[in-house]
Amino acid sequence: MRPIKALLAAPLVCGALLCGTAQAEDASIERQLDALGYNYDVDEDGDYKMTFEVEDGRTQLVFVISKVESYGKHKVREVWAPAYRAEDSDFPTLVANRLLQETMENKLGAWAKQDDMAVYVVKIAADASNEELEDAIEYATQVADRMEAILTDGEDEF
Repeated sequence: MRPIKALLAAPLVCGALLCGTAQAEDASIERQLDALGYNYDVDEDGDYKMTFEVEDGRTQLVFVISKVESYGKHKVREVWAPAYRAEDSDFPTLVANRLLQETMENKLGAWAKQDDMAVYVVKIAADASNEELEDAIEYATQVADRMEAILTDGEDEF
């Protein structure tokens, strides 16, 4: 049996070793978003920020990350959609468990913790087609908005 400290430290070590390196910002994503007819702003990090209208007058914030990550021959782009903000840096146990359970049920992407926020992240090939990019954006939008409504009793921060 491994000591609990080793179990807690293992993901950090593995994450650092396996994450690869960020590449330069990829201008091709702007052409794709334009071709798909999306309205967007570019934030201070160079990421593409979009807000979509969803059911019942709700909106959902989505980011297409401009930097491409790589590992070996894999080049990956991320689509992020925030859904929950914790009161401090730790998520309540029930929230964290719900996100883990939901990750197993989703077909694309997974829940991730970014500072005090739960963010749904879909990773696609950096050279994904317009249709694949659109699918990732739509999926992240729907999954994140549904989870936000569940975790916040219908509030709509994002």
